[in-house]
Amino acid sequence: MKGLDQHDRPREKLMALGAASLGDNELLAIVIGGGVRAMSTLAIANAVLEQTGGLHGVCRASHHALRRMKGLGAARAAQVLAALELGRRALIRRPPSRVQLRSPREVAEYLLPIYGGRPIEQFGMVMLDSKHRVLRTTVVSLGALDGAVVLPRDVFREAATAGAAAIVVFHNHPSGDPSPSPEDVTLTDRLVEAGRLIGIEVLDHLILGDGQFCSLRELGRLAR
Repeated sequence: MKGLDQHDRPREKLMALGAASLGDNELLAIVIGGGVRAMSTLAIANAVLEQTGGLHGVCRASHHALRRMKGLGAARAAQVLAALELGRRALIRRPPSRVQLRSPREVAEYLLPIYGGRPIEQFGMVMLDSKHRVLRTTVVSLGALDGAVVLPRDVFREAATAGAAAIVVFHNHPSGDPSPSPEDVTLTDRLVEAGRLIGIEVLDHLILGDGQFCSLRELGRLAR
């Protein structure tokens, strides 16, 4: 980036004016860290944003997709994904006391920043105490629900170990559409029934999309 005016160099601009003054491409250029032959860091960042459809698309891109883009490669793609993950984690506030989740919307607001935009389907659960305060959140299975078996014994073994009185199960739809499938409803019924036998209530099954969610309890699809 030697050909750029000093005020147009992302790193120097950040030091002079602060990170908030930078555009998406400039911030991404700093994360990438360096250019390649005949392609500056800023040019690489612009190309990545163009190919993925903007910053939102970068957030949803896989390592495999990023590393194939000109100027990135495996190491720089990993840097980009690591920076995005740090940003996601920074959205999670850790108050002095445990978070209490009293409605599907509160659960969704708790989960969406971490799991809502994932490119791979993840199935997990939020484990709650008797006052519906969060004990722990964990991912139980990776991959589409029709390809990765979610066994009730795995779910409730983890919940029992945590001393959970109730759980909210969740999974994300990489398509961004949180509409439930018949398989989602069937799995929910199995988990609700198993929870009754074990004594751990399944309060809801949330499907997370792209900034939106679907609650099977709100839809009246939780087995009674």
